[in-house]
Amino acid sequence: MEIAIIADDKKKELMTQFCIAYCGILCKHNLCATGITGKYISEATGLNIERLLSGSQGGTQQITSRLAYNEIDLLIYFRDTSTDSPYDEEGHNLLRMCDVYNVPVATNIATAEVLVCALESGGLDWREIVNPKSDYNRR
Repeated sequence: MEIAIIADDKKKELMTQFCIAYCGILCKHNLCATGITGKYISEATGLNIERLLSGSQGGTQQITSRLAYNEIDLLIYFRDTSTDSPYDEEGHNLLRMCDVYNVPVATNIATAEVLVCALESGGLDWREIVNPKSDYNRR
């Protein structure tokens, strides 16, 4: 599965710890992340992560575009809701694309744990049929 990862500045440490905890599951999938988040996770876990631009330089938009092309199966997006962010509109567009294309999305650690456990147990396998870039559809 294709998993996109984004973490706002105040959530990068939490995302890194989350990925350390679930490294055994995440390593079985294709991961992409915004630049700095991907760097932190990769350094802490050794996971192979396609690093996109940083969020402020267009990384969030890159992931939004991939969602629009139905190339992402799962989004983990830890948001900082304590302050108004200049990227609120980008975040809104990102979440909107998840709704349009029925992409499961976690915006907090509780939901992320549920989705990653579902990923491991096969509960998200239906995405393999929906995603035109999946190995299932390349056969």
